[in-house]
Amino acid sequence: MKINKSMKLFGMMLLALNIAVGCASAPEESKPAPAPVKQEPVPVVEAAPTTSSYEVITGDNLWNISGKSSVYGNPYQWPLIYKANSDQIKDADLIFPGQTLAIDTNPSDADAAAAIQHAKTRGSWSIGAVEDSDKAYLGK
Repeated sequence: MKINKSMKLFGMMLLALNIAVGCASAPEESKPAPAPVKQEPVPVVEAAPTTSSYEVITGDNLWNISGKSSVYGNPYQWPLIYKANSDQIKDADLIFPGQTLAIDTNPSDADAAAAIQHAKTRGSWSIGAVEDSDKAYLGK
């Protein structure tokens, strides 16, 4: 097959065009390596305390204290306070101004249910005597 001059010229133009386009295109830019990720130390989050305290004032009783929204919001949970402070509360019916009581701020569901059950079924009581039902609740 014989190549005529115009075909040769056309082929040379195509070659020149390819070379020109190839040279005219921007070289691929090299992307800088990503900066190393600086790992900050993970802050230690302190767990919320599971106890708080309450200072008894004149006129307080365990029923009213546990009924406060800042304590349990449920007066039937007073046995939780009694149990947590059995070292300083001998009779659940006698607390004194100035006493600082520990409050379990996160009692288990089972402990709360047991406290409510005890409060509802405690039976008769008298000031100055530790009732047998209270002893049983405390496990004494």
